[in-house]
Amino acid sequence: MKKNIKISLILASLISTLYAQSTIVLEPLSVDSTAIKTDELKSTDAVEVYTADEIEKAHVQNIYEFLNKSSSVFATSAYGNPFVQKIDMRGYGVGSGYQNIVVTLNGRKMNNVDMVPQLLASISPSSIDKIEIIKSSGIVSGGDGANAGVINITTRKDNTKEISFYGGTYGSADAAFYVGSSDEKLSLSLNGEVQKNDGIRDIDSNGNKDKNKFSTFNFSLSYLPVSELELRLNATTTNTDVIYASYLNKDEYDSNPYQKGDTNWGATHQTYKSDALSLGTTYFINDNLSLNLDTSTEKKQSDYITYSSVYDYDYKSAKISLDYANDLYSVVLGLDGFDGSAAKRSSTIDLTKQNQAAFVMSQFYLDKLTLKAGYRYEKINFNVNNADNVNDYMYGAELGANYLLDASQSLFANFSRSFESASLDRLFSFSTGAYGGYVKPSKANSYELGYNNIDKTNKFKISAYYVNLEDEIYYYAGVSYVGAKNTNIDKSHKYGIDLYDKFVIDDALSVALNYNYVQAIIDREKIGSFDYSGNKLPGVSDHNVKATLSYLPNGTTTFTVTQTYRSEAYAAEDFNNDLNQKQDAYMSTDIAATYAKKTWELFVKINNLFNQKNGIWINDDAIYPVNFTTTATAGLKLKY
Repeated sequence: MKKNIKISLILASLISTLYAQSTIVLEPLSVDSTAIKTDELKSTDAVEVYTADEIEKAHVQNIYEFLNKSSSVFATSAYGNPFVQKIDMRGYGVGSGYQNIVVTLNGRKMNNVDMVPQLLASISPSSIDKIEIIKSSGIVSGGDGANAGVINITTRKDNTKEISFYGGTYGSADAAFYVGSSDEKLSLSLNGEVQKNDGIRDIDSNGNKDKNKFSTFNFSLSYLPVSELELRLNATTTNTDVIYASYLNKDEYDSNPYQKGDTNWGATHQTYKSDALSLGTTYFINDNLSLNLDTSTEKKQSDYITYSSVYDYDYKSAKISLDYANDLYSVVLGLDGFDGSAAKRSSTIDLTKQNQAAFVMSQFYLDKLTLKAGYRYEKINFNVNNADNVNDYMYGAELGANYLLDASQSLFANFSRSFESASLDRLFSFSTGAYGGYVKPSKANSYELGYNNIDKTNKFKISAYYVNLEDEIYYYAGVSYVGAKNTNIDKSHKYGIDLYDKFVIDDALSVALNYNYVQAIIDREKIGSFDYSGNKLPGVSDHNVKATLSYLPNGTTTFTVTQTYRSEAYAAEDFNNDLNQKQDAYMSTDIAATYAKKTWELFVKINNLFNQKNGIWINDDAIYPVNFTTTATAGLKLKY
C-alpha cells in the first residue's frame, strides 16, 4: 500500500515537466495585507497567495485543512482538539512553531497571550477573500512572534450570496452561508457556519466517542459617508465544544488507533468561546496620503469541564498609521499597542501582557529594482496582579530587494531581524501565580534568496533561507517530567529550500507542487545532565511534499488528487534525540470530484483514501492519532 502511495506522489511531481499549451492564464497575484501593497513578482519576500476561488474549490472543512493540503504551512491537532490546531513553517517544530507565526484577520492579530494556538476555526472558509503567507518576514508590521513569518487573512467584500451543506462519515455535518452586498459607498456581509462530528475514537468503555461541534458567525461593514473617509466594523462570535481523546502507547496505536487507551489520563471535555469586535477608519488626506486607525477588543473563555477549570481572556489592541505612496516610493509610519489579560477562575491571580511599539516601513521603486527597509521598536511588559513586572525591549528590522529580469521573472533577497517573547504561562504559574523564572525572548536573524517565474502557464517559485537564532524558546520535559520547565536554547539555526510550481498543462489538466526541505539544528544547549548541542530540533520533518493534480474533462466537472507527505522526525519532546520511538512519516492521499453549474454545485471528497495510519509522537508511548482513517463527505452549494 505504501508503495502505491509513493508512486502516486512521484507521478504527480514529475508531471510538471510535461509539454504545455493552454489558454488558461496564470498571473501574479497582489499582496494587499502587508504594510505596503505589492504583487508576487515584485515582492522582496517569499510569499504564497491563495484566493477565494482556490479555497472554494478545495471544499475544506476549515482553514487548517486548506493550509495542510495546499501551502507550506503544517497544521496538526497535536493534543486532539481539531478546532485549535498548532501551525508550523520553516522548521520551528510542532512544539512551539505556532508561537513563531503571527496570524491576522483583517488586520486583527489572532495570537494569544498564553500557549493556546490561534483560533483559525473561527474563520469560515466561505468568507475568505485571500490568504497571504509571508515567510521569514513581516516583523515590522506584525510584531512580536513573527520569527517564522506572518499569515494574513482577509474576508470578502462582494455581492455574492451562497449557502452550502455537506454530510459525511462518522456523523460529520456542516452548513455555511455567505451574504454580501457592495456598492461604491456601502459594503455589508454576513456569514456563518455550524459543524459537528459524532466522533471517531472511543473515550470510555461504554462506546462514547470524541465528538465535537462548533459555530461561528461574522458581520462586516465598510461605509464611505464621503469620498475621503471610510468607516469599518467587524464582529465575530465563535463557540466550540469538543471532547478529545488522550494519547496511546505504541502497542495500542499499532493494534487499534480508535481505542481510548488504558495507560493515559482519559479524555478532556472543553468549551471555548470567543467574541471579537473591530472598528477602523481611514481618512484619505489626498491622493498620496492617508491616515488609518484600527482598534479591536476580544473576550474569550476556555472551560476545561473535565477539570472544573475556567480561564477568562480580555484583549484590547489599537494601531494607527500614516501611509504615503507615489510612483517613486512608499512610506508607512505607525504606532501599535496591545493589552491582554488571562485569569483563572477560583484564583486571585491576574496575569497581563502589554505590547507597545513604533514602526516605519519604506519601499523604493527604481525602474526594475524594488528596495524595502523597515524598523520596529517594541516594549513588552509582563505583570502579575499589577505588582510584579518583567520588561523586554526588542527591535525588529527588514531589508529587501527585488529585481525584475523581465516581465515574468524576478530575483529577490531579504534580511529580517525578528523576535518572539514568552507567553504568560511560560513565565508564571496559573495555579499559584508565582513567578516561575525568566524566559528570555528569542531573536532570529533570517537571510533569504529567491527566484520567481510567473507566465501564462507556469507559476514557479524557489527560495533558500538560513536562520540564526539566539534563545529559542522551548519546554524542557525533565526526567519523567521531574524538573520540567520553560527555558531557552542558547544557540540554534535552521536552513532550507522552499519550492512551489503550478503548471497548466492544457485546458483540462494542471498540477501544483509544494516542496519544503528544512534542517533545524541545536548549536549549543546544556541543561541538567543533558547536552543537546549538535542535535536536531524535535518535531521537524526534513521533507514536506504536497502535490495536487487537477483534471477538468469539461466545463462543469473537476477531479483532483492530492498527495501529502512528511518524512519522519524526532518526537516532539525528544531534544536528546535518543528516544526509542520516532515520529512516523505522515502520508495522506485525498481525492475530490465537483460538478458545477452557474448557480449550484455538487461535490464529493474522500480524505486518506488508502486508510494510512498517522499520529503525532510527543514522547515514547505518547502518541496522538491524527487523520488515521478514511473519511468521506458529500455536499451541495447554492449561489444566487
